[in-house]
Amino acid sequence: MTTNNKPYVVEESRGALKVYSDGTISRSIPSAFSPPIIDDPSVLHEQYTFHSLHNLPLRIYKPNTSTTTTTTDHKLPIFIFFHGGGFCIGSCTWPVFHNACIALAAAIQAVVIAPDYRLAPEHRLPAAYEDAIDVLTWVKDRAVAREESGRWWTEVVDFGRVFIGGESAGGNISHHLAVRLRGGGGEKLELGSVKVQGFVMVAPAFGGVERTASEAEAEGAIGSFLSLEQCDRNWKLCSPVGETRDHPFLNPFGPASPSLELVSLEPILVVCGNEDMLRDRDRDYVNRLKNWGKKIEYKEIKGEQHGFMCNNLHSDGWTKLMELIKGIIAKNSD
Repeated sequence: MTTNNKPYVVEESRGALKVYSDGTISRSIPSAFSPPIIDDPSVLHEQYTFHSLHNLPLRIYKPNTSTTTTTTDHKLPIFIFFHGGGFCIGSCTWPVFHNACIALAAAIQAVVIAPDYRLAPEHRLPAAYEDAIDVLTWVKDRAVAREESGRWWTEVVDFGRVFIGGESAGGNISHHLAVRLRGGGGEKLELGSVKVQGFVMVAPAFGGVERTASEAEAEGAIGSFLSLEQCDRNWKLCSPVGETRDHPFLNPFGPASPSLELVSLEPILVVCGNEDMLRDRDRDYVNRLKNWGKKIEYKEIKGEQHGFMCNNLHSDGWTKLMELIKGIIAKNSD
């Protein structure tokens, strides 16, 4: 009698990540995340490696219609966008995120910087946060050495108008960057001439042991882009081993989370679809910060589920989101 020792899948995420019983991991790009590439001559893009040790790329998207004058008034703001994927899957090179960044740059008329970050479970949190800080350092280095960095940095970019945003896990990363920039949870980040003016968090992924009403409603639901089961699986894969969903990385208001009451934060815009399972957590996040006097605004978009920013580029909700992003940039540009 022979024993079949063939490895089998013990964890997975959307077919893009499979963890096997022998500890091996395989990754792929599912067809759902591989739509046809947008061919839009109004946006130029380039790819760089911002972290050679971890081989992490980022892509930069610049509206082709921008002026090349050195007058500050005509330079474009920077929008740093962190993709979603539950901290477990995704890349700026995936067609779904590439297309979203082309559309984003064209819609808000900004230079969009879309970085990768290390993924779980090979690299659990706080790896993604550390990589996000390295992205800001990379941008700071471009500001210091503009002439050596090329025309895009000397003639197009306004380093005094930097905005940071992300969807889902990327929204969570944006939150942690907002706190770190003000010295919360560690040493305050010094970025020199790079001035972060605001944050945009689209359906930021937060968790907690106690279920919210919208999470409880989603249990067992079929047809949603993000299910409660998928969300729990991602938290298990990305959080420090042995920790619960109340860990400070996942729950900003958990029992062990440092208080944000005295942390001074730049203006924040939080946007969520009214059919998104995470909406109650996002509302709670906004309400708590607002009660502490933070400059934070919440907008809920009717008819949209989780992931609409990158998966639904032609919807009325997406157009509304672009207007909201343009609004926070306009209101917070010196």
